[in-house]
Amino acid sequence: MCSAAESQAWMLCPQCDLMVKLPDVPQGSRASCPRCHSVLTTNWPEPRRRPTGYALAALFMLLLANLFPFITMKVAGLSSQISLLQIPKVMVSEDYSSLATLFLVFVQAIPGLCMLTIILLVNRIRMPASLRLGLARTLFQLRSWGMAEIFMAAVLVSFVKLMAYGDIGLETSFWPWCLFCLLQLRAFQCVDRRWLWNQIAPMPSLPHAPEKGVSGLQQNLRSCPCCTAILPAQQPDCPRCGVIAAPRRKHSLQWTLALLFTSLMIYIPANVLPIMVTETLGTPYPSNIMAGVILLWSDGSYPVALVIFIASIMVPSLKMLAIGWLCWNASGRGHRDSERMHLVYEVVEFVGRWSMIDVFVIAVLSALVRMGQLMNVYPATGALLFALVVILTMIAAMTFDPRLTWDRLREHTTKEPRLDGK
Repeated sequence: MCSAAESQAWMLCPQCDLMVKLPDVPQGSRASCPRCHSVLTTNWPEPRRRPTGYALAALFMLLLANLFPFITMKVAGLSSQISLLQIPKVMVSEDYSSLATLFLVFVQAIPGLCMLTIILLVNRIRMPASLRLGLARTLFQLRSWGMAEIFMAAVLVSFVKLMAYGDIGLETSFWPWCLFCLLQLRAFQCVDRRWLWNQIAPMPSLPHAPEKGVSGLQQNLRSCPCCTAILPAQQPDCPRCGVIAAPRRKHSLQWTLALLFTSLMIYIPANVLPIMVTETLGTPYPSNIMAGVILLWSDGSYPVALVIFIASIMVPSLKMLAIGWLCWNASGRGHRDSERMHLVYEVVEFVGRWSMIDVFVIAVLSALVRMGQLMNVYPATGALLFALVVILTMIAAMTFDPRLTWDRLREHTTKEPRLDGK
């Protein structure tokens, strides 16, 4: 059995399951997997002060962004002003509490909670051990669900839509919100998962000496999906973080396909039913996603039309096709092109959240465009269905185990991990 100190030098790639012996990573550099090129660990300078500073600044900007008006719109002598907290209030008043909940959770609560969690964990604030473990277990899982920057992009798209109807004014809280989006991204970037868990608890000892460049499954070893500890394949629970897992996610393909087919069934009515209702002079004009794209294109707003078309129609469709392709290949029916499949998986993971941009555009428009009898915008059923499609496809990508695409390879790889400067 290897000691805990010797265990620090070894790591199983969470994406392709390759056993890697980590070199001494210089400060400001990162080590990447030699097979799939995923980042394994990063040696950040000032690993406590830097994320703490960014997270504290982000929380302060979040507070400021919620205290003051956000946007103003003026049309034919009428004006409408909103704050960030008024957006969910309007959706609740229109009996769309579910959309209001999604906005509060994804745009405000999760990013703010992540910043607070980073401050508590990197600075070793006194707390019960069970609470510390719970926060550390959920921190990196919540990261994928924070959508503050996506909401910011939706606000910019809304500006282009509204400029055709009136004057748009940026109020006091707009700039703190922009800074919050940048600071929270930077705070997350400066926290290395492996370093953080080493501060919480020591790495458990390896059951036997590992062999570099060979899959962990071939050596009867598995990686903890939460804290990256290397454990015996038969051991279900991790002694460091307490997470129960298996060498591969159980029923990964079945869960992924079930979620994929469910999202596909919802995707059809989400595109057919109205996603938004525009009321002009008392006459309602419902429109679905494609009708909105056609209207923007006919009005000459080509960039915005392309953004909405790509994010709301092309990306979800291609994402569902890509997830189906990944499942087909992982089941052993496709070609043994693991590198291409891994690239497809990374793209699916990255672009999945951005389909929510159209839902947030509707949230901004429905809260801001309140002009009495002149013009009003309301969310419709299609917006909720489309949000469900995005959430289900995100969960489908998370339930898919990318290591399945590499299990068909039995090549002995002896390359060294790649070091990249930051």
